[in-house]
Amino acid sequence: MADQYAQTGEDSKSTELSAIRWEEPPEGPVLVLLDQTRLPAEEVELVCTDASALVEAIRSLAVRGAPLLGIAGAYGVALAAARGFDVDEAAAVLAGARPTAVNLAVGVRRAEAAYRAELTKSGDQELAAGAALAAARGLHREDAAASAAMAERGLALLDELLPGGGHRILTHCNTGSLVSGGEGTAFAVALAAHRAGRLRRLWVDETRPLLQGARLTAYEAARSGMAYTLLTDNAAGSLFAAGEVDAVLIGADRIASDGSVANKVGSYPLAVLARYHHVPFIVVAPVTTVDPDTPDGASIEVEQRPGHEVTEIAAPQVPVVGVEAGGGIPVAPLGTQAYNPAFDVTPPELVTAIVTEEGVVSPVTAEALAELCARSREVTIS
Repeated sequence: MADQYAQTGEDSKSTELSAIRWEEPPEGPVLVLLDQTRLPAEEVELVCTDASALVEAIRSLAVRGAPLLGIAGAYGVALAAARGFDVDEAAAVLAGARPTAVNLAVGVRRAEAAYRAELTKSGDQELAAGAALAAARGLHREDAAASAAMAERGLALLDELLPGGGHRILTHCNTGSLVSGGEGTAFAVALAAHRAGRLRRLWVDETRPLLQGARLTAYEAARSGMAYTLLTDNAAGSLFAAGEVDAVLIGADRIASDGSVANKVGSYPLAVLARYHHVPFIVVAPVTTVDPDTPDGASIEVEQRPGHEVTEIAAPQVPVVGVEAGGGIPVAPLGTQAYNPAFDVTPPELVTAIVTEEGVVSPVTAEALAELCARSREVTIS
């Protein structure tokens, strides 16, 4: 079914963002998303009534970020089950909506497994739909708890590597509450430093071509009262050269079993700069982002985005004469081909540490990651 938009009123705004929520109005359950393509100009909610609407929201980046994609995928399966759609079909299209982000498939599989288990046990479609929803809500709660744990561990690591406080942190893309059931991954660490009075400056990469840093991270930093400065991606080198960066903090969309990290394109150059300038390069991500079935960075499928994201500047909120609503302003000659990978891959030898809710891996090795994942499975089972 077509998506519906609802403008959030001034009286509904709060200091905390609700990037995703499940609602049950009289006409049937829905999944409500904060449309991230409309930020920071507007806080608009997107209402999804079926899996196809959610898939479109995922592909358009209305909902994005590895942990949140996992939560959305789980809720999408629950939505299909609750509304009587084909759960297998819904799970398949949801899991394949963005191939690099492993959390999406993890969330889908979790809700689908809960649905199948209950259906096999009771044969009751309604109970099975309830089991899928319970799994999605459980994942949502777990991610919020993981976010808090990562923030605590990440701040402790920063204080260990950079004693004395006054941290100047460079971040890339968006890793705050817009990508999480809690306060995020890498951004949550910077926010913890801010609250502890130990953040001197948050350097925010604009993150071309879709400007997730400029539109979303700066938006979250401003809402949180953090000291932040926006820079173009290609200005990062001069910032390092000037000695203005103490640490780089990024998230991850997939971590291979050898420790290779796929994250928003532009992350790998920051890792190279950080290594040359002897600056810690820290990845913050939940254990679910580690994919034991992906052996190395070369095995990570990197999503290729449409070329118009590079050849045009999107301006959905700004009416421009001669430009179709929701389209973009051309910045390259007509017919220009564009190379537009959504992610790049950083090898483990350039990563100082991987911070998860279960612990910190440093140095980053396949053995250390495997041990961390095994420990996480033991905690989950117990």
